[in-house]
Amino acid sequence: MKEKGSVFSGAKNRRSFLKNSMVAAGAATMGAALLPGTSAAFGKEDNDHSPITKGDIAVLTFLSALEQVEADLWIQYAELGGATNQGLSPIDLLQNGKQIVTGLAPAYITGLLVLDGDMPQYIADNTDDEISHHAFLNNYLQSKGAKPADLSQFAILPPSQVTGVPQKGRLTNLKQLTIDTSWWTRYRSATTNPDLGATFENAVPDLAKGQHPAIPLNDGDLILDSNGNISNHLQAIANTAGFHFAFIEQGGSSLYPALAQKVTNLEVLRVLLSIGGSEIMHFQTWHDKAGNATNITDGDLSFPNLNSGVDPNPKGTSVNPADDFQTNLIMPEPTVFLNPKLGPVAIIRPTSTQQGGAVASVVSFVDDGLFLDPATNKNTGIVDVLMRLAEEADEARRSL
Repeated sequence: MKEKGSVFSGAKNRRSFLKNSMVAAGAATMGAALLPGTSAAFGKEDNDHSPITKGDIAVLTFLSALEQVEADLWIQYAELGGATNQGLSPIDLLQNGKQIVTGLAPAYITGLLVLDGDMPQYIADNTDDEISHHAFLNNYLQSKGAKPADLSQFAILPPSQVTGVPQKGRLTNLKQLTIDTSWWTRYRSATTNPDLGATFENAVPDLAKGQHPAIPLNDGDLILDSNGNISNHLQAIANTAGFHFAFIEQGGSSLYPALAQKVTNLEVLRVLLSIGGSEIMHFQTWHDKAGNATNITDGDLSFPNLNSGVDPNPKGTSVNPADDFQTNLIMPEPTVFLNPKLGPVAIIRPTSTQQGGAVASVVSFVDDGLFLDPATNKNTGIVDVLMRLAEEADEARRSL
């Protein structure tokens, strides 16, 4: 859920995006069905003098919908690369009470293990977390008399064809990704902040152009050589997944605190801060693991040596590449916040509602290629629905 700065300056630009994006017809009806509705949702809480407002429900509904998207993509990663055995602790990855099959692509797991020996376990755990986020937010909405978010009608995208993968439609496409890796340099700058209008270079420039798979497409991608080694192509797929993991989770790190500033009810605020905290834990983990991606080339995709002291961008502007790209600098570098006169501070970034928010998150997912239908090379109707929910969330205002 990557936040992007200054994506839309107003409702006119958002409408223009909706008009020009290639989305399936008929999604508007679905969007209306997901919007908050009943007045029963807005009663007072016993432990909070502030009511749950229509804006609170709009924020919760959007977040639940986005968490359903995240759960969908993480399930695909878990099916292929998740843990099958975690020692004495049993695998308990469930969705709607049904076991999720994991670890179906051992050769893919071999590539993931290059990034870290615990990658399969972390993938399974992250998947479990996102499933719980969506389920909890829907349960919470219903407990307040509001409608739950359900995007399942848009689960039409084909999954990996690797043997054993359930051949049912998915919400997301992990086969044609264009991944913005500027989150890498954003967290290393000591002098600039996206909330103050700064932009940042990519850590892996090739991922930010073209379309790249983050999962094996079929059994052909899993073939080993005569020595039992995986191909450079499969390692590149695993490396791509590693950077995509962090791309997805760093957005949640920013989105939850950005939207928390818009809610009124204290219990709703507690929900956002509590779930948002787990997103931050996810991002920190994946930021660390992405740095272990091997320096390889596969066709037009190269993973640079980020510890070389050289800016990997062909026309890079980094003054100190060691500070901007070195792989073990994963803690947020103190930077300017609110006002440069206050001095630097280590923070989540961005958190400004002016520079990011719900609409910006949907746009980042669209730019990522998550909703592309390979049959048409157009986005599915889910984009229209998510944009409508995002606009409702961004329009929420805290009532005092």
